[in-house]
Amino acid sequence: MTKIGIAGAGSIAFGTAALLCHRGHEVALWSPSGQGTTGLGEGLTATGALEGVFHPSVADSAQALCDGAEVLLIAVPAYGHKAVIDALAPHLAEGQQVIISSHASFGAVYLAEALAARGLSLPITAWGTTALTGRRTGPGAVSVNTIRARVDMATVPDSAQPQALELQQALFGDVFAARDGLLAIALSNLNPQNHMGIALGNMTRMEHGETWSQSGNVTPNVGRLMEELDAERLAIAETLGLKVKSIFEHYQQSYHVPVASIAEMNAELHARGTGGQGPATADSRYVTEDVPYGLLPTVVLGQLAGHPARLHDAGVAIFSAMYGRDFAQENELLTALDLTARSLDDLRIASRSGRFPVPAQA
Repeated sequence: MTKIGIAGAGSIAFGTAALLCHRGHEVALWSPSGQGTTGLGEGLTATGALEGVFHPSVADSAQALCDGAEVLLIAVPAYGHKAVIDALAPHLAEGQQVIISSHASFGAVYLAEALAARGLSLPITAWGTTALTGRRTGPGAVSVNTIRARVDMATVPDSAQPQALELQQALFGDVFAARDGLLAIALSNLNPQNHMGIALGNMTRMEHGETWSQSGNVTPNVGRLMEELDAERLAIAETLGLKVKSIFEHYQQSYHVPVASIAEMNAELHARGTGGQGPATADSRYVTEDVPYGLLPTVVLGQLAGHPARLHDAGVAIFSAMYGRDFAQENELLTALDLTARSLDDLRIASRSGRFPVPAQA
């Protein structure tokens, strides 16, 4: 049995807590807002792909979450990563490991740099996606849609990856695909590109608050856009000499459907009744999280690699126009790391070691 502290109290945090409890581990949850865990007095009820009532403990602070935990898992939306990392970093200790589920905008490097300022180096594992999908259905309830059969991961420093992989297999089972460094993970999260296609194709449904089938509305045109976005991402990875999974592999491994066109794979999910519901509000993480923290990092990587991500860049501009916001200015992690001022070589080094090279003295 391993003691895991989970920072977060949304659908992924609740679902991951239920999964870890189901596998016999001791879990504590911390709500950064202080409100998300108030309904857990009677336990955490999971339905769907995972059934049961589980009893994670509740931590009342970041320090309490860290105290005694062997593993800390960050499971908050990407726009909350910097604040949560800032809260956890002063309390992390030698011998602990950190998992970011799912990783965004080189947050693992941001955390490694913060720990280095304390003279501390811990294994920090970045997942390319989450261990499961689901939605929170009540103050103490979560519906788990699917438990993923494959999750991409990489660890900084990269020398700690074998140790981290062994631990995570013990926690979650043999579902992890070790990728070649953090750059590969940065290009392994397909949710932002997929959500771009879905949100653009169904924005009026979101604004009207309709109840609508997500997979049922990935029509051939929407599916083709998602495939073209994927081709752009894969081209950047190839330019960088990286191997990452395609959108077709993602759908097959995450949702257990046979490979076909993306529209056809979604039609299969819809026919099975497992395609999920689309967002019923324009204030959705499909845009507010995934544009600045998903599309924008791919744009930056494309610029550094000399292979512009034109469709991703267009998505940032289009959603900014639709929402009357400048999403290119909303990524706190990229701003803190000053990534646009770094060279590709600097980023390669940081993606292996967790640290940017120190500039040579003049």
